[in-house]
Amino acid sequence: MPVVSVKEVSKEYKLGKTIVKALQKVSLEVEKGDFVSICGPSGSGKTTLLNIIGCLDKPTEGTVAIIDQAVAGLSDAQLSELRNRSIGFIFQTFNLIPVLTAYENVEYPLWILGKGRKERHKMVLKMLKEVGLLEHKDHKPDELSGGQRQRVAVARALVTMPELVLADEPTANLDSETGGAVLELMRKMNREFSTTFIFSTHDPKIMNYARRIYRLRDGRLINGESEKNNEK
Repeated sequence: MPVVSVKEVSKEYKLGKTIVKALQKVSLEVEKGDFVSICGPSGSGKTTLLNIIGCLDKPTEGTVAIIDQAVAGLSDAQLSELRNRSIGFIFQTFNLIPVLTAYENVEYPLWILGKGRKERHKMVLKMLKEVGLLEHKDHKPDELSGGQRQRVAVARALVTMPELVLADEPTANLDSETGGAVLELMRKMNREFSTTFIFSTHDPKIMNYARRIYRLRDGRLINGESEKNNEK
């Protein structure tokens, strides 16, 4: 079964008296362990689609299933549990808690899940080592570079060992070299842990990192299907 199944999903917003069609009849499936890019210009619907897949928003029409579980009808508490246990998020603005250290930011989702102190400590140190930030574990976000902060965000997203990680424009605020390093790190984690990654981008260079590409324009999938990146 696919990790993500989106069928005929549409999303509309009201902007005054105007109806904005953010997504129109989008259907896609993502298999376990895949590394997928959703590409398109700003305003194409990429973030809206990721928010719906991540159970942060609900479609106006259509159905969504995450890890073989239909999302429609789940309570807010059930959606929160699904996100906490099965989905990791990486945002372009990092979304780190400024008063917490790198260690504490990565530890936070484990604390939410009720993991014990010793287990949290072991898992956090392991993940910080994986992203090359063990020596910066006591630094707060404003003491880290943009690339280091994004690596903390990657570690936080992966520390719970989620089945699915969603990355919304994860390189948008980074220079090309640092952005490439972050994507290489994501791809390394994908290969080592078989974690399914879906990331959005409008940068053609970044698309080369994906094994499968979906292209959005004006809320619609171009050609209605994905492309395989044969180099990966």
